Parts: sequence; C-alpha cells; structure tokens
Amino acid sequence: MDLDLWTEKYRPPTLSEIIDQESIIESLKKFVETKAVPHCLFAGPPGTSKTTAAMAMCRDLFGDSFERNFMELNASDERGIDVVRNQIKNFARTMASGDAPFKILVLDEADHLTADAQHALRRTMESYAVSCRMILICNYSSRIIPPIQSRCAIFRFSRLGNDDIASRLEHIANKEGVKLLKSGTEAILYLAEGDMRAAINLLQAASSANQKVSNEVVYSISGRADPETVRKMLNDAQEGKYIQSLDSLRNLMYQQGVSPVDLVKQIHREIDSLGLADQKRLDILNQTAEIEFRLSEGANGEIQLSALLARIGL
Repeated sequence: MDLDLWTEKYRPPTLSEIIDQESIIESLKKFVETKAVPHCLFAGPPGTSKTTAAMAMCRDLFGDSFERNFMELNASDERGIDVVRNQIKNFARTMASGDAPFKILVLDEADHLTADAQHALRRTMESYAVSCRMILICNYSSRIIPPIQSRCAIFRFSRLGNDDIASRLEHIANKEGVKLLKSGTEAILYLAEGDMRAAINLLQAASSANQKVSNEVVYSISGRADPETVRKMLNDAQEGKYIQSLDSLRNLMYQQGVSPVDLVKQIHREIDSLGLADQKRLDILNQTAEIEFRLSEGANGEIQLSALLARIGL
C-alpha cells in the first residue's frame, strides 16, 4: 500500500472530523484551547463517537506526550474494586510528564463498574484531581451513581443522522472501490439505527460477500428480515390472509434464519405502518411486548409469533 494512502487510512481522527455532535465538540475544543479539562461523563447510544471524541481531545491536548499522559481502561473487562485501588490510583497519583498540565484516564463502558468500584472511584477522583482528570464513557448515565455524576461535566451524545452516515458510507465505498447501491445504503441505515460503527461493519461484511452492495446482500449477511417482507406479512394478517402470513413467518424463520427475537423487534417497528386505530394499536403493542418477554424466557418462537399474527387479524 502507498505510504500516503496508509497514513490517510490509519491516522487518528481529530475533533474537527467528528460529525453531528457540534455543541459537544465545540466545548471539547475550548477545553483544549484553555488546557482546562474537568472530569467528564460521556453518555449516549453506541456508535455515536464518544470514545473517538475522548481520544481526539486528548491527542489535541497532549500532542507528542500523548502516550505518556494518557491511559484507557475498559470497565466491562476490569470492573472490580481492585482495578480502582491499583491500576487507576497508581496512574492518577503520578504527575504528568512534559508540559502537560495533567494526565487523562478514559474509563470506557463505565456503567459496567460494580457499585463498590464506583464508590471507590469517587474518592480517587477527588484526591488526585490535580494530577489526573477522568473521562467516563457509558451508554446509560443512570447506571452511574449520583456522587460521580455530580463531579463530572455531563455530555450527552445523540444518535447520528441518516444523511451523515450515508455520506460517510459513500466516502468509504469510493475509497475502497466498493459499489454501494442506493438500496444497500437504505438497508444499512435501517439496520444501524444511528450507530456509525454498526453501519461501517455492515458495509464491510456486505462488501466481503459481494462487490455490489444491495439491500438483498445487506439483509442476508445481517440475519435480519427485509422490512418490506415484514410489512407484507403483517398486512396479510390484518386482511385475514392468515395462511399466507404464516407462510411468510415460517419462510423468515426457517429459510432465511431470522431470529424470533429480532423478528418481534422488527414487527414492533413496523406496526405503525398498518394504519391501525389507536386502541387496536395499543393492544398490539402490548401483545408484542409480552411476546418479546416470553421469547427472552425461552418460549417457542413460531408459536408466539403465530399468536401475534392471529391477534393482529382478529
């Protein structure tokens, strides 16, 4: 591979390249300019640039001394109190090297920390605030104890817009020489639901299966059903064509290998397209939630989903 192309492909992203989180990025840029970073809590759905934003801010802040003043831990792997007492405390209590004002510790997936570890972390954040600032990253801020939340500046990341994800997918496809069809882009956006990481992974998997990425390829490699097929199945059930609806269900489950749990979630997304009266829609949504719970408890997928289709047709 050409050196310039390799450098462009693998260089770390900068704050300016992060999309669809403008207000947060502006705040982080001000932190870099003033070299005054508080303890931070980045919360939001997966694939919305939380970890990337933390890494980019630290690289912009530290420059050449990044490796010496930065540490990242994943709390989903190491989440006990011993990690806080040993690894985190040992890193936090030593002074920053070079001209860096402090060190930064990024604790990814912090909502997986045990309650004891979070209480121990609270004291560490206070004691070593001069030498080390912490950035906690999580999907659900409600799982972080209030004393830690009160010590942090909280930034809530939102799901990325479809236009921004589609633009990035087209850029990647052009660079990699992959033919990305419009139907393939729409299928990836439907499945990713605002998650950039999931969208890129789907594009990579689909391009490995076929050089021309279409909606059929995307749905086949994802193990999810085409929403048009799901809508037809639900419309058949609503119109009393129960046998055709049941055939579609069995085809999705046994021929295409769609998981019953994934299928009930897709049905939940498509119920609004049926144009049901409000009371009936509420009844079907309630039934869908009940069946999702039963499936998670190990109930038979075909029996439960057949019952849901029957309920729609009644």
